[in-house]
Amino acid sequence: MKTHRHCFALDLINDAELIAAYKNHHDSVWPEIVESIKESGIIALEIYLVENRLFMIMEVNDSFSFEKKNTLDANNPKVQEWETLMWKYQKALPTAEQDEKWKLMDQIFQLKA
Repeated sequence: MKTHRHCFALDLINDAELIAAYKNHHDSVWPEIVESIKESGIIALEIYLVENRLFMIMEVNDSFSFEKKNTLDANNPKVQEWETLMWKYQKALPTAEQDEKWKLMDQIFQLKA
């Protein structure tokens, strides 16, 4: 099965205590959230932090679509609860659309062997 990679950026509110709390939440992500990620076709997901900027790398299989993920998330009360909690720490990028959190990044370079 072929995989695809998507990368996203998002900011956190620039407050050391809030950033520490956000990191703590990610030390023990709720099992329902992990299951919803896997159910949508995401096979690997990593989040990196520099200062208050987040960078997420998501590897997906052929069954994944953003529409499917959005529908699954919208119909999952636990995911909605998690997203509401995370929004207390997150801050949309200046160019984000209304209600857009993670902003999809464009790949501009790839080193090939």
